[in-house]
Amino acid sequence: MIAALLLALALAMDAFAVALTQGARFRPSVAGGLAIAATFGTFQAVMPLIGWGIGAVALGYVAAIDHWIAFGLLSFLGLRMLGGHVGEAEAARALTGRALLVAGVATSIDALAAGITLPTLGVAPLTAVGLIGLVTFALSGAGVALGRRAGDHLGEWAERAGGIILIGLGCKILAEHSGWL
Repeated sequence: MIAALLLALALAMDAFAVALTQGARFRPSVAGGLAIAATFGTFQAVMPLIGWGIGAVALGYVAAIDHWIAFGLLSFLGLRMLGGHVGEAEAARALTGRALLVAGVATSIDALAAGITLPTLGVAPLTAVGLIGLVTFALSGAGVALGRRAGDHLGEWAERAGGIILIGLGCKILAEHSGWL
């Protein structure tokens, strides 16, 4: 169970970083914060389950491209944030609708690959998946709340910091999966 908790914490860090930035930069309402937390928690729970299923069938194909998908999605979102394309006029819809779904996928691509390891944890896959989802939900909700409180002190640079974090996460995933680290 400890290995499953550690996996859950590690997988939740991407979502926490994005949620923190969203809270600081865009200050979503309580409902918006819950939507972010629920979306990230759901994607982080579903992706390892999908990875577990796909891994049994096509491990080679998933391992060959998951890092490129994560790198592409995270870099796209990061560059968009660095470019200032999400300005004050768009703050109310920064991570809603399609953008929230894209962020949910982008922050959970590594969970898809991690799902392949679920049988090695000594925990039932559904238990591990539930734990991953709950930990991500809790940390994402806390990230939004913390970001909202610190927002006055973080200012506009939070959007660019979030972009750098997203690009860095994409590069980290690409480097680890490509054997560069």
